[in-house]
Amino acid sequence: MMKRLSLAICLACCTLGISAQFEQHDDDTKYATDLVKPGTPAPDFKMKIPDGKTIQLSKYAKGKTVVLDFWASWCPDCRKDAPEVVRMYEAYRQYGVEFIGISMDTDVEAWKKAIDKFGIKYPQVSELKKFKETDIAKAYGVNWIPSMVVIGEDGKVKLSTVLTYKVDKYLKEWTTGEYKPSRKGEEVFIDGDHGRLKAIIQSPKLQDGEKCPMVVFCHGFSGSKDGPMFELIADTLQAHGIASIRFDFNGHGDSEGAFQDMTVPNEIEDAKKVVEYARSLKFVSDLAIVGHSQGGVVASMTAGQLSEQLGQPAFKAVALMAPAAVLRDDAIRGNTMGKMYDPFDPGEYVELFGGLKLGGNYIRTAFSLPIYETAAKYQGPALIIHGTADRVVPYTYGERFHEIWPKSELVIQDYFDHGFSQNIYRSTDIVADFLIRQLK
Repeated sequence: MMKRLSLAICLACCTLGISAQFEQHDDDTKYATDLVKPGTPAPDFKMKIPDGKTIQLSKYAKGKTVVLDFWASWCPDCRKDAPEVVRMYEAYRQYGVEFIGISMDTDVEAWKKAIDKFGIKYPQVSELKKFKETDIAKAYGVNWIPSMVVIGEDGKVKLSTVLTYKVDKYLKEWTTGEYKPSRKGEEVFIDGDHGRLKAIIQSPKLQDGEKCPMVVFCHGFSGSKDGPMFELIADTLQAHGIASIRFDFNGHGDSEGAFQDMTVPNEIEDAKKVVEYARSLKFVSDLAIVGHSQGGVVASMTAGQLSEQLGQPAFKAVALMAPAAVLRDDAIRGNTMGKMYDPFDPGEYVELFGGLKLGGNYIRTAFSLPIYETAAKYQGPALIIHGTADRVVPYTYGERFHEIWPKSELVIQDYFDHGFSQNIYRSTDIVADFLIRQLK
């Protein structure tokens, strides 16, 4: 299996540039310091469920992977996280993963009411004592709730955290494996605005004459068609009978053209060429389009322009991942990727990170780019997903797409950065699930 470092590097390539992100510290550095450490035997316990019966950890969880969820009905953060914990239980119980809720409630009726409210089906236990007075909190070093501890089949702690997304990522990799490059698909070349574009098509097995939907993927600034973000979605879609095409924009990856000549308008023309190509494929029925970062801007504006031409939504669905509508404001401020310049006279190019040269035409066209005005001409189903810890594109830019698209869904992921690196599996699953709902 690939090391987690490899995944992080792949994710960085999907963002607006690795140097643009800031170092981040998560809540575990503050609230999980005393939690029982990975590698240590999980302390055994006997505790009562609401009806008074007793559960003993060592007997209930023998030889199984178990997640302990420390929470309380009176805890606001616990109530906020409860639906996600319930979702994880439903997702991973098929793999034999057990969950046990450990409540810090003192009021048994309030505890029962919360169990019913959130539809919790896994066992719940409590000492019915004040949080700091419980033996279980002392044994596991719980100073903050919600907290979660994952115990392996060998009875040892594998993960201790106050962040649900870390548990989800651990369980995803433990049950289905870490990301590996898919190396799947057929290579094709499509004439774009500035030369030929290299693309990869993934499609399900079809009978003669059978058709299926296809999803077009648009990567971000300085990114490429490859990497976990799009490949994970494409693999899931393929497994559900949906084809995909992902490509490198001009001046990126394996496509022709110079990065210095790249602008958002000519990327929109690239996207249109790919959409036209996809529509020409005999096995393709409906189309959807997905974009990350600058690719999200391109996808939204492509959807708007084509919808205006057709007089109806040009796609069955649009999904934007951290859409970088901030790029216009950056150009107006004269600050792209931390590089300062005169927005009224940027010159031939601006030197960016890694030797990249941002063309003056990119800045001049971005300065007056009608992003939301154009995107608003698409009024079909849409998904916008954005992280609150995105330091490249504040999530409010994603919220505005939700405001102009009445049929859109908005998913704001707490703590997630621009590349969704906290748990790329969860973010890509959300996008894939949305597309499957809209296309099947």
